[in-house]
Amino acid sequence: MGDNVVHHHGPIAGQIPVPYGGQDYDTINGQIVDDFETSDGAALDAKDEKAIFSYLLHPDDSYDENGTYWADMKFGQKVSFITKVDNAETKRELGNLWTMFKEDPLSPISWYFKECVLPGAGLGLEGYVLFSIGNVTPLFQKVWPTCWKSGKVCNNTWIAATTYLEVCGIIVGQILVGLLGDSIGRRFGLIQDAMIMFLGLIMLTASWGVTLNGWVICYAWSLFFYSVGVGGEYPMTATSGMENGVGSGKVSTKEDRLHRGRKVLMAFMMQGWGQFFNQVLLILLLLIFHHGSGNPPYSEVATQWTFRVSFAIPALGTLWLVYYRYYKMPAASKQLALAKKKANVTGYDMESLKLSFTYFGPRMIATSVAWFANDVFFYGNKLFQSEFIAVISPTSTSVMEGWLYNLINVGVSLAGYYMAAFLIDHKLYGRKKMMIVGFLMDFILFIVPGFHYKYYTEKKHITAFQAMYFLSSFFNQFGPNSVTFLVAAEVFPTSIRATATGIAAASGKLGALFAGVLYNYITVQMRFYIVPWFGLLGMLVTILFMPDTTGLDLKEQDRRWQFIRAGNPQDYHGVAVHPEHLSWWERFRGIGKYYDPAADYEQRVHEMKKDWEAKQAKKFDESEKLAYDDDDTEYSDEVRSYLQKRSPVIQPTK
Repeated sequence: MGDNVVHHHGPIAGQIPVPYGGQDYDTINGQIVDDFETSDGAALDAKDEKAIFSYLLHPDDSYDENGTYWADMKFGQKVSFITKVDNAETKRELGNLWTMFKEDPLSPISWYFKECVLPGAGLGLEGYVLFSIGNVTPLFQKVWPTCWKSGKVCNNTWIAATTYLEVCGIIVGQILVGLLGDSIGRRFGLIQDAMIMFLGLIMLTASWGVTLNGWVICYAWSLFFYSVGVGGEYPMTATSGMENGVGSGKVSTKEDRLHRGRKVLMAFMMQGWGQFFNQVLLILLLLIFHHGSGNPPYSEVATQWTFRVSFAIPALGTLWLVYYRYYKMPAASKQLALAKKKANVTGYDMESLKLSFTYFGPRMIATSVAWFANDVFFYGNKLFQSEFIAVISPTSTSVMEGWLYNLINVGVSLAGYYMAAFLIDHKLYGRKKMMIVGFLMDFILFIVPGFHYKYYTEKKHITAFQAMYFLSSFFNQFGPNSVTFLVAAEVFPTSIRATATGIAAASGKLGALFAGVLYNYITVQMRFYIVPWFGLLGMLVTILFMPDTTGLDLKEQDRRWQFIRAGNPQDYHGVAVHPEHLSWWERFRGIGKYYDPAADYEQRVHEMKKDWEAKQAKKFDESEKLAYDDDDTEYSDEVRSYLQKRSPVIQPTK
């Protein structure tokens, strides 16, 4: 080793080798020949090498003892392997839960709060406030019918604008914060969102006017401002929640590989809990300020107190969220910083954005159109729930009955959220199948009552109508609403992930806006004629253009992106181009033909050795100081010793 010296001529850490297009290593008969040989030139022992690198390159949750990837196994073998891994993981998690409970009975609750509630707090506040608009509108119509119902003293355009401006604000936030999140960083976007939502809630709580119409205008613009912050939560929560668990090394953690989807959806389901707590709180506040009664007539004073206090309470929670994100989330942008460093990029990565449209354009179509179709169902259902419930309970004059029915609907939706989180990472079901089944069930559950509307709205058949309405909420959560939030971030590289998520989410809100405008001009029965076909549309684009990222290591997604960015995508042979993880369209275009596990193994070993050399060289370069960097803590002592012995000695340039 003493004579085997490589002199370091300048910074290496900010660069990566051209990803295996043939420029950074030699080949003999198509095989990679490393320059990492011992001083006497002896060839490396391939068998020992595989044994040493196996836990990194062939983790036992994705590969069997022969190094076969789970998606390459025959069906029976695949089922057996997946069942074995899932059973072992379930046993481990239940064991950890029991250990936590024995040490401290309240520790599982604190774990849930830290891992699920805090990451999804912004979406919880979004669900609370956003859907409260549909909840308080029936109350406003009862108390100020000449304004909110007949439009005699208020401008009908501004009444409708409370819905339109809300959705427009979300669209602005999704695109704007998505761009800022990829440019400045996730942490900035998260803090900014919380501050905007806090100020928006103050505006909603204090909204006023010298006339009723003036109050409606103030209320509408306050909603717009608040909704800009809400919109930013979509790309920021999805990307930061996903990236925080992948680790900083060359391979994702086992927790991320097995539970990435669950981790993100457990945060996303706070949207459902926000709706639940909003409805419960509105019921309690109306009872408190209306002298213990939920029946009409409702006084203006009771109504003012009810809706203003309902906005003031989450304002306090949002202020705390500003504090938490500023002081407790210092590394939220770590993965983005690493991705930019590898690509030698500062600021916004425009090159990656252009390449994404070139290589991942169909994925953008899939995520955007699917989210659009889903939001026609989801937001149309939520924003106009009072009209749907009026069909279910046509004789009621109390807002309380509608609120109680909505509480049941939210409870059913929460069951859908939890089922989605439970099965989202299961390799035999997973993202794509869940989304297809959800769209299909929504189609069926809307089209059946649509073409037999009079039959199902008769008194003796109304329970069947209720069941279908509630089941549509369940399958919307246990399907496209949960999956679109997750996959819109997963199927794109880290450097433009927030932007891509924001574009897809904004497309979704166009669907909500479409529903909002359309529903004002058609009857409830006509809605059931039109809406189901968006379920079919969503199902078709999912089948054709949506890849399935279930069980895919996100590090492989970014690794493939390095090859694309370097101009030689055909030289990437890893699992990110396995047919299992490609859409039908991508398979048709032949992208799956580049998958070659043997060649990929050689490439990954070579990358680790080159990476090790760069890190050793960087130790001599005192001028390079970065806030974020890869670490080698994931390497075992055996791997580090192996790399140390077979790497050249690096000395600083004199």
